[in-house]
Amino acid sequence: MKSEESLKPEIMAYLERIDYKGPLDGSAEMLAALQQAHLHAVPYENLDILNGVPLSLAPEALWDKIVRRRRGGYCFELNALFGWLLGELGYRVTNYVARFWRDETALPPKRRHHVLRVEAEGRVYLCDVGVGGSVPRRPLLLEDGLEQQQGEECYRLDRDAAFGWFLSERKKGIWGQVYSFTEEPQFPDDYAFASYWCQHAPDSPFRAELKLAICTPEGRNTGAGGEIRLFRNGDVTVLQPATKAELDEALAEYFGIVIS
Repeated sequence: MKSEESLKPEIMAYLERIDYKGPLDGSAEMLAALQQAHLHAVPYENLDILNGVPLSLAPEALWDKIVRRRRGGYCFELNALFGWLLGELGYRVTNYVARFWRDETALPPKRRHHVLRVEAEGRVYLCDVGVGGSVPRRPLLLEDGLEQQQGEECYRLDRDAAFGWFLSERKKGIWGQVYSFTEEPQFPDDYAFASYWCQHAPDSPFRAELKLAICTPEGRNTGAGGEIRLFRNGDVTVLQPATKAELDEALAEYFGIVIS
């Protein structure tokens, strides 16, 4: 168990950034509350990549960007810093790398997603705050074939002989694969190559268009290309900012992003 008095100022600032006011007892419920708070406060975004700003995966640089400057990031940034937070709060965290299958029509050639294995109260969970679309808001038990309902969404993890584990989501009664991962621990340098490819490769999807996402109490806000979509209780409102000023206003209002 952690007390506020024993936490570093950087951790206290992080908890304030995500508006977490719950207990610090190291429980599974605390883990779930932290993930949900993070997804509601920190946006998924690739603005630095689009603007040619080099990314650093060093914890101090990520803390400066996400906590002090109140920005977001993509999976290699968000899950790296969230995993660091969980470790500082006493959870046992193992970093994995995943192969993204959602919206793919063939074998994805690259493993370009960072996910977290977290232990809490003797059980093992998959945690992820770095997906740009629909994503589990709470950790998923790492149990084969268990259907895990979260509100109107349902997820399942299945063992696979070739790809380790598959995370699948159910939409309109049909299961679709989101990503796969094996249980080989990864280290910070292991992500440097994949992140460099995402930032610089001509065929990187992160260089092609704006990608935004953040959870809200009523649904989520997303952005792709020239559109901002606001999902509210089953309804969708589509905005199309026509100027940079309109886009900047939308970034601030719907994603909390202000770039000086």
